[in-house]
Amino acid sequence: MHELSIANSLAELAMEAAENSGIEQVKALYLKLGALSGVVKEALEFSFDVAVQGTSLEGAKLIIEDVPVSVFCPDCQEERILPEPFPMRCPVCGTKTGQVLAGREIELYALEGGGENDGAESSNCGNSPERFEEK
Repeated sequence: MHELSIANSLAELAMEAAENSGIEQVKALYLKLGALSGVVKEALEFSFDVAVQGTSLEGAKLIIEDVPVSVFCPDCQEERILPEPFPMRCPVCGTKTGQVLAGREIELYALEGGGENDGAESSNCGNSPERFEEK
């Protein structure tokens, strides 16, 4: 179950980002999870709860935004969002394509802080998002 190792990495990144941003208590982590990431959302949620037990993140929520598969259609010359990950065909013209633009990512993109000393702070986890990509 690789979701547990991903959850552990997310927890480490979040604790580091919170410290760098001055957030004392993290209330929520915001994650983008691509349909082609190879991660089972429910397993990641369960693993996250296990990974943060006994840490400063205990009690924080993991809020997951599902990212659909987006491809470039060579015939339409447009980006298209697929209703399902497979088949990899343009939903407008039916042309096969393998040029995936989005849908593989696992991206921690924001933290929400709160508590007596924090107010309601948020952080975008640094200048560039932290990405985990399963290939």
